[in-house]
Amino acid sequence: MQTVPILRIGDVLLVSIQVDLHDQDVMRLQEDLATQIHDTGAHGVVIDISSVDIVDSFIGRMFASIASTSSLFDADTVVVGMQPAVAITLVELGLFLPDVRTALNLEKGLALLARSSARRRVVDDFADGDEPVQEQG
Repeated sequence: MQTVPILRIGDVLLVSIQVDLHDQDVMRLQEDLATQIHDTGAHGVVIDISSVDIVDSFIGRMFASIASTSSLFDADTVVVGMQPAVAITLVELGLFLPDVRTALNLEKGLALLARSSARRRVVDDFADGDEPVQEQG
């Protein structure tokens, strides 16, 4: 069984899948990621699958499950780097992942999370009764 490293960058956890994952590997990743989100208080998760050439229905469903689990811990999930063949396979398998946000690459995925984080701060300010602060720039 292989362990997929989970790196922390600020309040984002980065998972870069560089090897073919078996069902047990994906299940362990889901558990490890949930623990890391809980322990670090991360508000974002980026799963880079740019090195993944093949997925099956189980792994596709696990991406959706990881996103749902992350959401329970108040963390947004973005899958980045999906190869065209992987996207086509997911569609052919009938796996539509409505809760999984995607971006073309890591840079765009991090930007997507940054926008989500900015919106979250505005909502939190209103919930706390504070006036939102306008960013200068």
